[in-house]
Amino acid sequence: MVAGIIDEIGIVETINSTVGIEAGEIVKAGQAVKAIILNGLGFVSRPLYLFPQFFQGKATEHLLGEGIKPEHLNDDKIGRVMDKLYEQGLTNIFLSITLAAIKRYSLSTKYAHLDATTISVEGKYDHIGQEVSGIKEDKADKLLNPEPQKPIQITYGYSRDKRPDLKQFLLELIVSGDGDIPLFIRAADGNESEQAVFGKILKEFKSRVDFESIMVADSALYSQKNLLLMQDLPWITRVPLSVKGAQHLVTEVRVEELVKNQEYPSYSWVEKRSNYGDIEQRWLLIESEKRRESDLEKLEKKLAKKKTESEQIKSRLCRQKFESAAEAKSH
Repeated sequence: MVAGIIDEIGIVETINSTVGIEAGEIVKAGQAVKAIILNGLGFVSRPLYLFPQFFQGKATEHLLGEGIKPEHLNDDKIGRVMDKLYEQGLTNIFLSITLAAIKRYSLSTKYAHLDATTISVEGKYDHIGQEVSGIKEDKADKLLNPEPQKPIQITYGYSRDKRPDLKQFLLELIVSGDGDIPLFIRAADGNESEQAVFGKILKEFKSRVDFESIMVADSALYSQKNLLLMQDLPWITRVPLSVKGAQHLVTEVRVEELVKNQEYPSYSWVEKRSNYGDIEQRWLLIESEKRRESDLEKLEKKLAKKKTESEQIKSRLCRQKFESAAEAKSH
């Protein structure tokens, strides 16, 4: 079934047209990538030199192409194909395949969601610090362009896995609102700031696709610099409370201003206008009835705990004898 979907999308043809075909090669780059995808169904933890074993006893010619045998899928071949993919730029290749999938399955692209995650690794991963072709550039300014290629830095950074003792790298992903289909993927340094690149990712992504999407991301997207970058893009994000305007709105809005919605009766909201970063925006302050009840319940528990602690301290002090009023006050 997976092999059939690969054929429907045209992944093999896309890879071959991008990487090229060498004269006389038995396994073309696209076929090797197809084999890698199939191998990923259950053989991912094995060393690369054992790659051919996965296809032993399987209809390799039917799955991959005429004349292809398991022994042709050796680590040398897979390694050479991986090098070629890297040289061409994995993000661009992935985007080409994505566009083909959207067209083939008529996927809705009304909403596109951007987020990042960390992948923790074990080992030293010493950074060599060499620049390919001797060229230095700001990675945040060249997100999708494959030249010049530079390896990402596997290093320490903010860990979502709660493993600050491990080095890591980032994966930045844009998925469709329709089925969470990946539209874009990019590997990045382990200490890269999302706020520094999210706006650039969305802007450059939009320049590479021919469809309109409302870009959705978390509060890392919301900064004055990113807002200026996204002036021509429709977007939705959460305004962080570090913004003074958001602090003021949360503390100053009156309960009677909140309006219940007929479709979602457990939610109330109020709409406000903002010009933060000199960009006209529509802010929604939303209150969840269930969340409010949960917060009040937690607050009551905290107050009850504090009351119990205070009574215990009071009881202990009442049993204690003091030589003078001054000594009692000091406690």
